[in-house]
Amino acid sequence: MKLPLFPFSVAVFCRTSLLSLLLLAPVVLVAAERDPKSLPDYTIKWTTGAITIDGKLEESDWEAAKSVGDFQFAWYESGKKEQTVAKMLWDDEYLYVSYRCEDAHIHATRTERNSSVWFDDCVEVFTAPNPDDSDNYFNIEMNVNKAFLEGSHPEGINTKPKEKWRCEGIKIATTVEGTLNDDSDTDSYWILEAAIPFSAFAHVAKNTPPKPGDVWRLNLNRLGGETNQQYSQWSPSTTEEPQFHSPKDFGRVHYSEEPVQ
Repeated sequence: MKLPLFPFSVAVFCRTSLLSLLLLAPVVLVAAERDPKSLPDYTIKWTTGAITIDGKLEESDWEAAKSVGDFQFAWYESGKKEQTVAKMLWDDEYLYVSYRCEDAHIHATRTERNSSVWFDDCVEVFTAPNPDDSDNYFNIEMNVNKAFLEGSHPEGINTKPKEKWRCEGIKIATTVEGTLNDDSDTDSYWILEAAIPFSAFAHVAKNTPPKPGDVWRLNLNRLGGETNQQYSQWSPSTTEEPQFHSPKDFGRVHYSEEPVQ
C-alpha cells in the first residue's frame, strides 16, 4: 500500500505510541545529522530567454540545461524503475522545474487544489530556502492533471504549520505521450513543467530573488501512480519507511549567474 507522504507518513506515525516516540527521541536526534559530503549538488543556471510554461520544453534553454541525474529508488521492492529526467533554471522571478517521466501506465484522477495528488502520478519540489534553518521547509506536489497541493513546515517534520501558506502565482503545465487512466495500452512518458515564484518564499529566504551564489536545500521527488507505485528521488531519503518529508536529506542547489548554454 502506498503511504501518504503529506504532511508526514501517517501510517508509520499512527502505529507508533507516544511512549515509543519518547524512547526513540535520542535516536531521531542522531539520525538528523547527515554528512554534507553525501548530499548531491546541482547548479541552477540563468535563463537566456523567456520560458513558456506549456509542458513541451521546446526552449533551447531546457535543451541546454543539465539533468540532476538519475532518480534513486530508496525503498524499491519490485516492478520497473521508471526513470525521470529533471532540470532546473531560474530568472529574477521564478524557479523553473521540468520533469520528463518515463511511464507505461499514466494515472491521475485528482483535479482540485490541495487534494490527495500523491496517490496519482505526481512529482514534487521540497525546499528549505534558508540553509541556516533547513528544518523550515515547503512542499509543492503536482500531478498529471496540473492539480497541486502546497505545504509549509516552519518547525520541521511532524509539526502543524502555524499559518496557511499558499504558493500564489505558480504556473504548471503538462503533456502526456499516451492515454491517461487506461491500462489496456502502454504509454511512453509524461512531462510536467512549472514556474515557482520566489516571492512565495520571501518570508523565509535570505534573498528574494536569490543572489548568485545563494544555496538552498531542495529535493525533487516522484510518486508512481496507481499501477506501478514506485517512490523515487533526486536525493534519496535515509528513512526506513517511504518518507519524502526528510529535510536532512535534501540536496543542495546553487544559484548561478552563468547563462545556461
